Amino acid sequence: MKSNLPLQEVAYQLLKERGIGLADMADLVMFLQNKYIPHLTIEECQDNILAVLKKREVQNAIITGVELDKLAEKNQLSQPLLDILKTDQGLYGIDEILALSIVNLYGSIGFTNYGYLDKVKPGIIAQLNLKDGKACHTFLDDIICAIAAAAASRLAHNDPDKSAITNKK
Repeated sequence: MKSNLPLQEVAYQLLKERGIGLADMADLVMFLQNKYIPHLTIEECQDNILAVLKKREVQNAIITGVELDKLAEKNQLSQPLLDILKTDQGLYGIDEILALSIVNLYGSIGFTNYGYLDKVKPGIIAQLNLKDGKACHTFLDDIICAIAAAAASRLAHNDPDKSAITNKK
């Protein structure tokens, strides 16, 4: 069945359906950047999240990952993929590969931001990682880490206090 909605709207709806709001992602960006950008506001974090969400690659990753998570919840995937996704097996790695397509959008700093979020699991990431047997977020947790990491990287690249030209004496 073909959707009449633009990809961006479909992606937003899927995030909302999964309980992910703009504020949740902005909190992650603030967590990553507040030590490095003085006077950073949550609104700036939200603006950068929205900029990342406008990218087609991001929309495609959200749609693909969330739909696979939903199919796993409904037991509508073949084995062994179903068990791999439902248990979020550590050596699967395809969830991280999909997320890295988002991280790549704003340079190498995105990799370190992503890895840090994936390791410490702050905020909404901890909730997505509960593995309570009800919801499957094998892809979504990594996608949200990647969106926040990309937005934080975008902020870092656009911070005039960090540019080489500004810092020259």
